[in-house]
Amino acid sequence: MINHNLLSHFQNINTWKSKGIRAPHKPLLMLLALGEIQRGNTGFIPYTRIEPKLKELLLDFGPHRKTLYPNFPFTKLANDKLWQFNKPELLDTRQDYSSKFLRDHDLQGKFPDEVTQQLKQNPELLRSVAEQLLEQNFPDTLHQDILDAVGLNIEISRGNSQQKQVKKRDPLFRESILKAYEYQCAVCGFGVWLKHKILALEAAHIMWHQAGGPDVEVNGLALCATHHKLFDLGAFTLNEDLRMLVSDEVNGIGANEWLLQYHGKSIRPPQKKSFYPNPAFTFWHVNEVFKGGYRDL
Repeated sequence: MINHNLLSHFQNINTWKSKGIRAPHKPLLMLLALGEIQRGNTGFIPYTRIEPKLKELLLDFGPHRKTLYPNFPFTKLANDKLWQFNKPELLDTRQDYSSKFLRDHDLQGKFPDEVTQQLKQNPELLRSVAEQLLEQNFPDTLHQDILDAVGLNIEISRGNSQQKQVKKRDPLFRESILKAYEYQCAVCGFGVWLKHKILALEAAHIMWHQAGGPDVEVNGLALCATHHKLFDLGAFTLNEDLRMLVSDEVNGIGANEWLLQYHGKSIRPPQKKSFYPNPAFTFWHVNEVFKGGYRDL
């Protein structure tokens, strides 16, 4: 049986918000902790173990920032009554503490005992909490990558799990975007049909649904499955002229085929100018998703 009160508690954590700026620090920390519980580790987790893992998660799935702050969620999650410490007398969670302070004083944290026990005894509840955290904070394209990164072994259900109280998506968004781009990937032109079904072509939000991006044509791109995932990971973005900009951190086998050959080139535009991406949404993607710096054009 799912404890809906606990699910609601996880859903209503206080995350820092300001004009669409992403702050996935607490959700990523909680997913890390869920992975520990699933592996049987129900005790306190040293900050010295959390810090490098959370930094990697923020690098891969958070917005591009010059400085990362894994210390903030480690202390601030306690204000949501979902985190406790091995040495609570050392911390006033209304204040900020440096990573050095947390390391030097061997601070450790975990979910409260009653929460840990419920999650340990009820794998379905743990799965529902993880699904909810992913759905609220990240697009579907990244869910399995995040689960792998935190070591959570769960099967994500689509549409049939306990419904999260998040903004519902317009079921017609996908069709309206694919039609706007004439059923072709805006980057590579991919558009393969099998009888009457279009294959591996998806409607990507430019400003993520989880960040309040609307289900409208000017906030969407038709992208093949590969370019959709690369776009959501921040490997490329669009400038105000709708030219594709590839991160200077992209390299490796396939980089030229999938990304570098399109760098600086205009995407395939939608069939109507009224469907062209809104600069406000591309600006959000540049600041909140795109990783690294710009290559020379």
